[in-house]
Amino acid sequence: MNILIEEHCPDALQVVIRCREADAQVQQLKAHIALFDNRLQAKDGDGTRLVHTRDVLYFESVDDRTFLYTADAVLEVGYRLYELELMLPKQDFLRSSRSQIVNIQRISTLHPELNRTLTATLCNGEKLTISRKYVPHLKRLLSL
Repeated sequence: MNILIEEHCPDALQVVIRCREADAQVQQLKAHIALFDNRLQAKDGDGTRLVHTRDVLYFESVDDRTFLYTADAVLEVGYRLYELELMLPKQDFLRSSRSQIVNIQRISTLHPELNRTLTATLCNGEKLTISRKYVPHLKRLLSL
């Protein structure tokens, strides 16, 4: 790997990755660079918005599109859930089902269900189901 830093560029900060092929390792590097300032680019109607990851309640995949939910907005992001899993801090975000990733810092209460799932109530009152496949990982993260 060759790292080159050019100073005095007219643009504020620009990162260019040159590679033979954009394999998984390159995609992971791109994801880490994208989250350098902990903000995600999301589509807001016709425009684009930068959303800080701490403001995200959860991500959801619906019909091959990925949305992020904040307390006051639903925005579309250009990543798949598996890409977000690689990018997001593991101590803050958890895959909660096949179609969702939740910000565990925004969970206010957890309620066990009879089918061994958990109902998570978020800080805005919204309820999500944590499927039983992901419950053990959540318990480890929360030291339960």
